[in-house]
Amino acid sequence: MIHEVDEVIERLLKGGALAGSGVDVSFEAPTRDWAARRNTTAVNAYLYDIREDVRRRHRGSAPVEDDRGIVRKRRQPPRWFRLSYLVTAWTKQPKDEHRLLSAVLATLLPRELIPAEELPGALGALRLSMPLTVAGLQTEARSLAEIWSALGGELKPSLDLVVTAPFPAYPEYDVGPPVTDGAAVRVHAIGGSTQDAPERLHRPHQVAEAAAARAAARGLPGRHGSDATAAGPPNPEPAPK
Repeated sequence: MIHEVDEVIERLLKGGALAGSGVDVSFEAPTRDWAARRNTTAVNAYLYDIREDVRRRHRGSAPVEDDRGIVRKRRQPPRWFRLSYLVTAWTKQPKDEHRLLSAVLATLLPRELIPAEELPGALGALRLSMPLTVAGLQTEARSLAEIWSALGGELKPSLDLVVTAPFPAYPEYDVGPPVTDGAAVRVHAIGGSTQDAPERLHRPHQVAEAAAARAAARGLPGRHGSDATAAGPPNPEPAPK
């Protein structure tokens, strides 16, 4: 799931205001060694925090539908996780880095919600949109200064990108096949048996067929389709006296 979120972020950063710029997108830790090896203009998106968003946790089961909208399986609702990325720009001049960060903001701000059809693999299979926030309030336990200190680098201007991604819950279990037949009722006299009792059908197409068969047996013109369904079977003949 995390690598699929990386794919989404990389696609976003290489599009929008940065389309055609040739800027590299890296997910490596921006340490001193990485900065020394870098020889091209780059945007770094370092994943520094992963934690569950417990406010989105739900109980129960969720249906899994096929392409025709028929429920085939059930599974537990997905668990949602906040993936926090430290987004920085790397060029030779600070002003160029600020321009690059501005382009990143212009690219990400309109994308507050990534629709399911734009998500790859298992993320897309969940058919859920993925929220995205950029440069919001710092809510994680570790401050950015602590992160830079742990990386062994100097503090740089950065954007805090938070993606709230669903993680599929397992296992899935099959459900029974869909009901395709209607109900049928047998009526019998008091003290009689239902084995030889005629079946009264409550399926419209079978009611029409039964009515047409009775009419043909009596030599009457048959009724078909909705007329037979609406009118119902013909009245039974009066019992002989």
